[in-house]
Amino acid sequence: MKVLRRRAALAGIMTAAILTATACSGDPTTPTPTDSAPSPTLTKAMDDIVQSGLPGVQVVIDGPGGHRTVTSGAGDLSTGAPFDPDAHVRIGSNTKTFVSTVVMQLVAEGKVELDAPIERYLPGVAQGNGNDGNRVTVRNLLQHSSGLPDYVGHGVPGGGMENRDGAQLDPLDDAMRWRSFTPADLVHRAMRMPPSFEPGTKAVYTNTNYILLGMLIEQVTGRPFAAEITSRIIEPLGLHETYFPGPGETTIREPHPAGYHEIDGKRVDFTNADPSWGGAAGAMISTGTDINRFFTALLAGKLVPAAQLTQMRQTMPFDREPGAGYGLGLIHRTMPCGKEVWGHGGSIPGFEVRTGVAADGTAVTVSVNQLPTDQEAFDATEKAFGIAICGE
Repeated sequence: MKVLRRRAALAGIMTAAILTATACSGDPTTPTPTDSAPSPTLTKAMDDIVQSGLPGVQVVIDGPGGHRTVTSGAGDLSTGAPFDPDAHVRIGSNTKTFVSTVVMQLVAEGKVELDAPIERYLPGVAQGNGNDGNRVTVRNLLQHSSGLPDYVGHGVPGGGMENRDGAQLDPLDDAMRWRSFTPADLVHRAMRMPPSFEPGTKAVYTNTNYILLGMLIEQVTGRPFAAEITSRIIEPLGLHETYFPGPGETTIREPHPAGYHEIDGKRVDFTNADPSWGGAAGAMISTGTDINRFFTALLAGKLVPAAQLTQMRQTMPFDREPGAGYGLGLIHRTMPCGKEVWGHGGSIPGFEVRTGVAADGTAVTVSVNQLPTDQEAFDATEKAFGIAICGE
């Protein structure tokens, strides 16, 4: 277990970036590094993650107690080096909250109606095999209540997905791993399957929803959705380590840990891959510090007006996590200590990143460099997140 202090050269750059973001966002706070040791409870919880079989873990905590980065295990198994304090990781479905934030900004600007059918904005796109964009609203897409099928099937990509009619995509297939997809490719795959349920009746996590929302942003603004996220969120907040990989970009900017995945019982280095299959549903790359800043700013009302933030917090129970609620790109959970937490989370081959902000302003990002492959590893990661957010 190591407490990592940010390097002096980078600290100056980061301070300048945060001050710039303060001017843009109205956020009066700046992360204050602390050298205090993590609690023995958090130390043990992180070590337990490694003992469960995952290579390494990084926990980044921001809030009233300052800024702290803690790591355990290996960021790179070939060298034994831990996570770098400024490590870039693939953040998977945390991308969805960036997308939902832009959509809600467009709602506030009167350019998108939450309860309008997606057919209004993307005519003929969400159609086929019983799917009907006239019956699916923007709100349904944001809340995973559309009933549209998922182009990557059910569960974690590569986690035993069915291959129904050849439509579902397995990014762990070596050919698929390096292949580039357009949003239209992904939606076309989904539309080859029938709908899963009646729109609005329940929330079932579906990546297709957010691919369509990325397409919506592009249709309404006339610009790539990644450019809109950059100009509306990344630049104003000074999230200089957060980005969408460009077309064909298969690597991660330095510094970064190696990302591993278990295939047929063997651990494989899965750091490099074309993430276009994730697109607006999960392709972004960031750091724990940037992710904490984003979610803190969003939940403080710095990115969307109060009316839209209230809408984002209106939840439905959803299939991925019993007891949790899914809003419009935000997940609400109650920690064992009783703290209410809003955030998201992301799983992508090579990485899992859990995020959340408590009402007291404590923001936590937990990153592991391999998807948990059994319940022990999953529970250990969840426990470390809860301990960090609860300050135990």
